[in-house]
Amino acid sequence: RPVLPVMYSLAVTLLLVLPLALAFSSPSTLLPRAGKRTEGALLALAGVADDPICKLPGDPSLVVHTSAVLGEEAKHAFLTAASKAVAACLSKPESYVAVCIVDGVTMSFGGTTDPAALACLYSIGSVNQPNNAALTKEISALLGAHGVPDNRIYINFFDVPRENCGWSSRTFAG
Repeated sequence: RPVLPVMYSLAVTLLLVLPLALAFSSPSTLLPRAGKRTEGALLALAGVADDPICKLPGDPSLVVHTSAVLGEEAKHAFLTAASKAVAACLSKPESYVAVCIVDGVTMSFGGTTDPAALACLYSIGSVNQPNNAALTKEISALLGAHGVPDNRIYINFFDVPRENCGWSSRTFAG
C-alpha cells in the first residue's frame, strides 16, 4: 500500500515540473545529447519551427576595442573591411553582419599599455576552428595596419543559440 502514495506523488511532481522545465529551458539544455534533429522536432511541436525567422542565417557580430586611435576615415574603412571578412570567413550574408569598433581605449595587455586590441565575435553557428583561424588572421591584419601587433590581440568566439539572439523584435528561434 505505501507504493501508491509514492507513485502518485511522483506523477504529480512530473506533471508540475516538466511543463515548467520546458517553458524555461531551451531544447538543447534539456536534451544536450539529442542533437539538432530532436531539437527541431521539439520546436516543431511547439509551433516555432514554421516561423521563417528560424531559417535565417542569424547574426554574426564583431565588437572590437583597441587602444590604437584610428580616426574617422580609418574607422569607416576598418568597418567595411571587417564586415566583408566576417561574411567571407563565416560564410554568412554580409547583410546580417554587424561590426563595432571602439578606438582610443585605455587598456593593458601583458602588463603594458602598448597598442593592443580585444574583440568578441558572436554568431549563430559557423564558430569553429577553421573559420575562427581565418577570421583571426583577417582582423589581425586589419588591426596591424594601425600599429597593433598580432601578438597583442585577443579575439573570443561565441556560438550563440538562436533563442539567445534577438533581432526585429524577436529572437532567431521565433
